[in-house]
Amino acid sequence: MGNSLLNTPCRRAPGPSWCRERPGPRLRSGRPPAVDRLRNARVHRYPVRSRPAPDRPERGAVAKQIGFDNDKYLEEQSRAIIERSECIGGRLYLEFGGKIAYDFHAARVLPGYDPNVKIRLLQKLRDQAEIIVCIYAGAIERRKVRADFGIPYDVDVLKLIDDLRDWGLLVRGVVITRFEDQPSARVFKARLERRSVAVCAHRLTSGYPTDVDRIVSDEGYGANDYIRTERPVVVVAGPGPGSGKLATCLSQVYHENLRGNAAGYAKFETFPIWNLPLKHPVNVAYEAATVELKDVNQIDPFHLAAYGEQAISYNRDIEAFPLLARILERIGGDVSYRSPTDMGVNRAGFAITDDAVVRTAAEQEVIRRHFRYACEYAVGLVELEDANRAQLIMSGLGLDEEQRVVVRPAREAAAEGEVKGKGNEGVYCGAAIALPDGRIVTGKNSALMHAASAAVLNAVKELSGIPDEMPLLTRSVMESIAGMKKNILRMKSVSLDLDEMLIALGISAAANPAAQLALEHLKQLQGCEFHTTHLPTAGDEAGLRRLGLNATSDPQFATTSLVLG
Repeated sequence: MGNSLLNTPCRRAPGPSWCRERPGPRLRSGRPPAVDRLRNARVHRYPVRSRPAPDRPERGAVAKQIGFDNDKYLEEQSRAIIERSECIGGRLYLEFGGKIAYDFHAARVLPGYDPNVKIRLLQKLRDQAEIIVCIYAGAIERRKVRADFGIPYDVDVLKLIDDLRDWGLLVRGVVITRFEDQPSARVFKARLERRSVAVCAHRLTSGYPTDVDRIVSDEGYGANDYIRTERPVVVVAGPGPGSGKLATCLSQVYHENLRGNAAGYAKFETFPIWNLPLKHPVNVAYEAATVELKDVNQIDPFHLAAYGEQAISYNRDIEAFPLLARILERIGGDVSYRSPTDMGVNRAGFAITDDAVVRTAAEQEVIRRHFRYACEYAVGLVELEDANRAQLIMSGLGLDEEQRVVVRPAREAAAEGEVKGKGNEGVYCGAAIALPDGRIVTGKNSALMHAASAAVLNAVKELSGIPDEMPLLTRSVMESIAGMKKNILRMKSVSLDLDEMLIALGISAAANPAAQLALEHLKQLQGCEFHTTHLPTAGDEAGLRRLGLNATSDPQFATTSLVLG
């Protein structure tokens, strides 16, 4: 398979200009450094070997290369949305799939992608767009958590509203979907209303999914409150999948048509990318990220039948399309969609500038997802079937765990700690960080600090040129924290987790110039790869998130205690 995004010509049908276009020229190959055999030293260097440039980057190489053009994406995507709105001839209800802000998955698999590029897109459409935020009542009740921030979905909605307002965007209101008077959902609704945020509570749509006549009636969508909107593009977003965005869009389109207003529906979802091959690592990484949803990428059979060309969709959209098309037809929408792909306005594939770079990045994301599901299975968050499927997806690309460059150094650090009799209370944990220039820095746990804490300290020493033997944390600060943990908080271990170590480093910087220098280099760790041999504690996880490290872990517990801490 060549480096071009799509080798088959794309349809250019007469009529609306939102139809598909031919992709651009063939893509460049990336050339990251080759990787030497790992050594047991704390700092591992990876020099470039003299050899011909490969056709694609070596798997696992740490190279900050760019494979995505944000400016081109903004231009293409904003034009596609405006053209779709004009094509509909009325108000466009645009379902935003995935994360509307802080889309770190996209940033990892498409190097160069701005995690907040969708916000920039909305700012570009500021005078034409407004936003409705949806949240599933059951997610509020179960306290479902957004993993990358470690915050519940309801808190994420509050954060999203604040962020959107700070960015100068209009949030019309919040819809609580599939509302069944859950106590937590009622509290959330009251909380928003008392802060002057408009809230609607939509119950489960009567007749859904089999009885279209009831769905498109006063008993179905008609039973929902109508959200009054003013602008030509209404973005419907949510904190995650299953938030009820589609139902909200269709309910609004129904009410608009009932009032004699032209309105239509479209979907904006980054992944899977419709004009990349089915088994392209970027699309496979989407499957790996949605294992618990059972999403499977498929060639869109409706698109193939209608136009004779291949386009990539996924099982849920394909299965829902016949019903969705019937609902839209019954409502009276003016745009006739012939496939799930037709419904989309995604232009991300046209902004990929280096196919080799994004392939390598996506392969690394697949490995990260394997580790994540293995750990989530260990702590009871997912089923064994999910963890096994993530592993199968990884092996299907010919990948293994140690093709993630920080995995073997972390494991070797743990083994070295055991050989030297270090560790803490019989547990030997290792951690490794890949610095921006490709060097690997490791750390081991001890009675003083966790492996993650040691690795981060060693990393900032390396980045700032501080000698290894020079202490960064003031002894009095260390002793004070240890005494508080042991004598006041009655904690079993006084070893500093990463969050505690960062606080100690900040305090030490007031009296230690070396600590101040190290503190200033912490921001260089953002986006670096990190691995640890044991499940991180809550304090380690919080510190890793704050530093912006792409963290993975082996699914091993560092203690026999049932509470990690």
